[in-house]
Amino acid sequence: MRFVKVLGASLCAVSVLAGCAIQQTIKPVGQVEGREICVIHNPAVRAGFMEAYQRSLATKGYTVRQLPPSSAITDCPVTSTYTANWRWDLAMYMAYAEIKVYSKGRPIGEAKYDALRGGANMNKFIAADHKIDELVNQLFPGGAGS
Repeated sequence: MRFVKVLGASLCAVSVLAGCAIQQTIKPVGQVEGREICVIHNPAVRAGFMEAYQRSLATKGYTVRQLPPSSAITDCPVTSTYTANWRWDLAMYMAYAEIKVYSKGRPIGEAKYDALRGGANMNKFIAADHKIDELVNQLFPGGAGS
């Protein structure tokens, strides 16, 4: 009987921890036409995200042209959109981020970070700038001109 109680408690702990998952998926961009990436500004996202995204792209060799929120993904040969949000749990943390890249209006890459079900997982308390760098490095593995 004791074994059954221990097994039951272990299964409960595993199911709770499984619910504390942080997910990250990347569909890398292949060759990008030119070195300019137009990024459509998202006023619903903290300004620091756009600044970090621009810095990360510049590090990869791209120049960034910021477009107004009303722009279309077809306004430039290579266009990117982004969204992100923060949550409070003992401290503010970036709970979700998504970056999409389009070439001539067609999707060519996507990076998604999702800590919304992070629960007790302390790995959700990351520096947003570092996470954005990581996403950009994986999204654009070769950088400009490669």
